[in-house]
Amino acid sequence: MLTVKAYAATSPTEPLAPTTIERRDVGPHDVLIEIRYAGICHSDIHTVRGEWGPVTYPLAPGHEIVGIVAEVGPEVTRHAVGDRVGVGCMVNSCRECVNCLKGDEQYCLKGNIGTYAAVDVDGTLTQGGYSTHVVVTEDFVVRIPDGLALDAAAPLLCAGITTYSPLRHWNAGPGTRVAVVGLGGLGHMAVKFAHAMGAEVTVLSQSLKKREDGLRLGADDYHATGDPETFEKLAGSFDLIINTVSAKIDIDAYLSLLAVDGTLVNVGAPPEALAINVFSLLMHRKSFAGSAIGGIRETQAMLDFCAVHGIGSDIEVISADQINEAYERVLASDVRYRFVIDVSTLN
Repeated sequence: MLTVKAYAATSPTEPLAPTTIERRDVGPHDVLIEIRYAGICHSDIHTVRGEWGPVTYPLAPGHEIVGIVAEVGPEVTRHAVGDRVGVGCMVNSCRECVNCLKGDEQYCLKGNIGTYAAVDVDGTLTQGGYSTHVVVTEDFVVRIPDGLALDAAAPLLCAGITTYSPLRHWNAGPGTRVAVVGLGGLGHMAVKFAHAMGAEVTVLSQSLKKREDGLRLGADDYHATGDPETFEKLAGSFDLIINTVSAKIDIDAYLSLLAVDGTLVNVGAPPEALAINVFSLLMHRKSFAGSAIGGIRETQAMLDFCAVHGIGSDIEVISADQINEAYERVLASDVRYRFVIDVSTLN
């Protein structure tokens, strides 16, 4: 076992603090990664505070991980010492079910193994990227192209793939009209991707305070959903709407903005149920859908797409001792647009 430095939660209510955690020995198909940067995702906060169910502590969160390969097992063929690599929201799956065989490991019928707060194949609790090193089976490690800065690449492993996957699945591209609800960590990536794919992009945000940012990121238009006239003006306007917010919204109101055969896709995960009137779907053959991250092949494709188009996340790099402050700022929507931890500050 390898003992490494980490920042971890010890309870749902106490601040995260420096500690050490254990990593398994490098097995035949494992990769030991020296972590350079780890993004902070809202999911980290939900999890360590016990808002998504019981948690075993101490827990080091973090599933937006980038670093350098420090050691590989004797049977590893995909990665070599010195490679720039990343790890996202999962570190394993059954690899046998129909979804895994299709490359949709995120929808593993037996449940994929999360990067933290999950039980790994060896029976240990997985620990995330707020740490100096991680050991992951090679099949769940992706390559970071040379054209991407490591710090700006970290949020691509969650915020990036979470928005790229539905845009690809629902065929965003030239001639399609895409709306992005919310301009935060997820939303700003959705705007960049949809623009790069050639779609006409509109941001739908509560107010116009981030309008300048939205247009800079690639939006063609920007509207305030706090203005009731927005829904009248834009009725029937969009082929695809990506809802990135994790709060309760009026689903029927947003469905009214879809054209015939349009789809509203939820990627945000609000804690409460969302109500919907079925007539909002029946009229004009509309769809309400959900999407989670992406499989390993699609995640690699997303990273390669980012390298070609010069896409990275807009970030604020912080030291490890600023994590608790960053959590409060995430909750206050006071970040543009993703915090990334400089893991060297753990040493």
